[in-house]
Amino acid sequence: MTTLKAAKASLLRYALAKPDATLHHPWGENVAKVRGKVFVFFGLAEPAADAPYADYVMGVKLTNALLFAKSQRYVEAMSYGLGKSGWVSVKMPKDGAAPMGMFKEWIDESYENVAPSVSRAATAPRDAAARAASFRTSTRRVARSSTGRARPTRS
Repeated sequence: MTTLKAAKASLLRYALAKPDATLHHPWGENVAKVRGKVFVFFGLAEPAADAPYADYVMGVKLTNALLFAKSQRYVEAMSYGLGKSGWVSVKMPKDGAAPMGMFKEWIDESYENVAPSVSRAATAPRDAAARAASFRTSTRRVARSSTGRARPTRS
């Protein structure tokens, strides 16, 4: 049986072993970031026992495992609208048996969901000629309707 504190510590070490992963403390909480973008929320290291989030292990962004994860009793969509983007909060299972292997797979998936978009932008800067070429290939202009939605126009 794994304690909440031990599970969080183990998963935090696992997350920080990822390439370019760093530890940050916004709001006094532990988060793992890759190139400035959060890929795992771990919350407070030692929350008050009566805090509503005291039994949370982590928050991750899932795509492939999202439906399965949400079917688990100890997983719920993250608040503040993050759940709409695939972010889930993972609690410690009531029986205390944390499926650490699965939690690590979810950290891997969250890392992959966040890291590629950061990596592509950072490693593939476009020069002025490439930007101009892609602009010239676009032949459609977009006008705004009275409702503010874009609608195509003929050139």
